[in-house]
Amino acid sequence: MKYENEWRKFYIQFMKGINLNNKRMRKSVFVLLVSFLCTPGYSQTMDMLDIKIGQMILIGMPKAELDEKVLEEVRKGKVGSLIFFEKNIPNKPNAFASVKSMTWTYQKAASIPLFICIDQEGGKVNRLKEKYGFTKSVTAGALGKSKSIDSVGFYADATAATLAGLGFNVNFAPVVDLAINKDNTVIAKPERAYSANADTVVMMAKEVIKMHRKYGVLTSPKHFPGHGSSKEDTHFGVADVTNTWSEKELLPYKLLLDSGYVDAIMTSHIVNKNLDAKGYPGTLSKDILDGILRKRLGFNGVVFSDDMQMHAISKNFGLEETIKLAINAGVDIMCFSNNIPGSDERTVDKVHAIIKKMVSTGEIKPERIDESFQRIIQLKSRIGNRDVAAYKAEIAKLQNQLMVQSEIAKKEIDLKQVESSQETPSGKKKRKSRKN
Repeated sequence: MKYENEWRKFYIQFMKGINLNNKRMRKSVFVLLVSFLCTPGYSQTMDMLDIKIGQMILIGMPKAELDEKVLEEVRKGKVGSLIFFEKNIPNKPNAFASVKSMTWTYQKAASIPLFICIDQEGGKVNRLKEKYGFTKSVTAGALGKSKSIDSVGFYADATAATLAGLGFNVNFAPVVDLAINKDNTVIAKPERAYSANADTVVMMAKEVIKMHRKYGVLTSPKHFPGHGSSKEDTHFGVADVTNTWSEKELLPYKLLLDSGYVDAIMTSHIVNKNLDAKGYPGTLSKDILDGILRKRLGFNGVVFSDDMQMHAISKNFGLEETIKLAINAGVDIMCFSNNIPGSDERTVDKVHAIIKKMVSTGEIKPERIDESFQRIIQLKSRIGNRDVAAYKAEIAKLQNQLMVQSEIAKKEIDLKQVESSQETPSGKKKRKSRKN
């Protein structure tokens, strides 16, 4: 009963501070919180601020095998999201079982379900290649030129089904940048954009998102507020679009938001002094993220950062300043891929400690952490697209687990009391006297 009362009290307090009018959503969040509270020793090992901060951190793994250090960080709740790159895919003709085993093991270790993410756009940005036994993919540019919505649906369906089968629940796609600058080496030339026409981009992006939702995989259109007019690549340095960016680059986001097709949004590191007079990159700009995305376009969902180790950020801002600016700007989940050549490794412990210190000093307000935590939990409650009956069954299962844990704890206490009563002052157990 002690454990049962504890999670009930926590659930009631949490729900008072979160806007969840939808009953199904409330049940989903309930499942997430109960699963967290069922983790043995959670209250002794971490406080709630630690858990909230952990949900804001996304990291990459070093190899194509299970990483014990990452697994332990997941168990401790210090990280809430993982991202896979091609280096994490075993180099063999049929890698499906190995990848699924990795995602399943990480997910099983998490108290609160993980976002297990991938950039599976198709074409150049394609982690699950045919040589590893996965389905063929084509570039967004090729699909845009074909003008065939059926072809978009076909490839998106195959991609989403594969991701769901492997255990991925977030795809950082589709790219909704407009192919404005044909010489753009990061968007247009590798054919990552569908078109320079916003209506075409939106039509095809909707089809991609629709197919992912069919399999319960979340999507994150990118790169806000638009990377298609840049001349430079933010992987290697500053990309200033002050003189090339135009308002029409916001149109895909507005149209997708207005029609309910946005699960989350990924930022870009572009610099636009017309949107941010201080010249902060989009990921670090409160004017761009809070002012345009939140207030002007009305998006109140999860904002993922593009990789914080790209040189547009890491070569121009220190780690502490980067984290403070990003969170205060409105980023909910920061990506540290440890996948960018020439960038210093960013450990979970280091990032976690910096955020916690800044909360204690007031540089980041606790309310700002709470905002992100609420958004993340609401989005995580949609993972898998299960129906109400499934949630009811899981709640009943969790309630039963709590009762079993309580009974086991009570039996252990009773057993210790019995053993204690049978010991003499010297520590030896009393011998039972025989009856003659």
